[in-house]
Amino acid sequence: MDNREEVREFLTSRRAKITPERAGLPAGSRRRVPGLRRSEVAALADMSVEYYAKLERGNLAGVSPAVLESVARALQLDEAERAHLLHLAQAADGSDALTRPRRRSTRQWTPHRGLRWTLDAITAGPAFVRNGRMDVLAANQLARAFYSDLYATPRNQANLARFNFLDPAARRFYPDWEQAADIAVAILRTEAGRNPHDKDLHDLVGELSTRSDAFRTRWGAHNVRHHGTGTKRFHHPAAGELTVAYEALELAAEPGLTLTVYTAEPGSPSEEALRVLASWAASQGADSPAHQA
Repeated sequence: MDNREEVREFLTSRRAKITPERAGLPAGSRRRVPGLRRSEVAALADMSVEYYAKLERGNLAGVSPAVLESVARALQLDEAERAHLLHLAQAADGSDALTRPRRRSTRQWTPHRGLRWTLDAITAGPAFVRNGRMDVLAANQLARAFYSDLYATPRNQANLARFNFLDPAARRFYPDWEQAADIAVAILRTEAGRNPHDKDLHDLVGELSTRSDAFRTRWGAHNVRHHGTGTKRFHHPAAGELTVAYEALELAAEPGLTLTVYTAEPGSPSEEALRVLASWAASQGADSPAHQA
């Protein structure tokens, strides 16, 4: 992923999203762009048009934090977008070398025993560990049952993004498939900014872009997000409809990995559905909890 191209497309896409009215500027009558003009962003950021144009051409190397903050403020970036802009700037000047997640092969990494015990101890809800490419690396027994469709097809390679866009079962599993697709791409785009030298991520994006129009369109939108907490709806072939809350926790001992836990509202039909799923998993003789994916 060429850094200059990434910067150029990200800044251009953010500028296109800000209307003059939203920025407190007059709309005018002869506007040829969907959002702000470069000159308007430059004025809002208190810099020359020439300097902002240089930034938007992808030249972020050596740009000061104060300038990045001015651009973020002018483009009304949210926290995820600000972080993404900072990561792009760090990659441009090479200062991201010490902060990149350690490269790990999904086939070689093994969860340490404390993490396995943690996953084993979570019995009321699905719990799993993933990386920024959305590879599921380890999961408790309930999570493996929950994601039975993911594991049913070997070509998914236990990757949630590949499952979402290339496996027809995903359309049934995610009742809100469009939202799930948006989230998956935003997570991958965020990881691309945070870890731009990950060849496995490049390969995954290339595969999905080639095989899925829906992915390719979303990837071009350059949307990013912090995926930490919220609710999701699922349809499981054995447990039926579920609405669960999720919490995603960064693992301090394993940079770049996230532990996600799904829970249902106490006393709700979804809590009962998780109990049904746990019984179903036991009857199917699921692999041991904390099984490495």
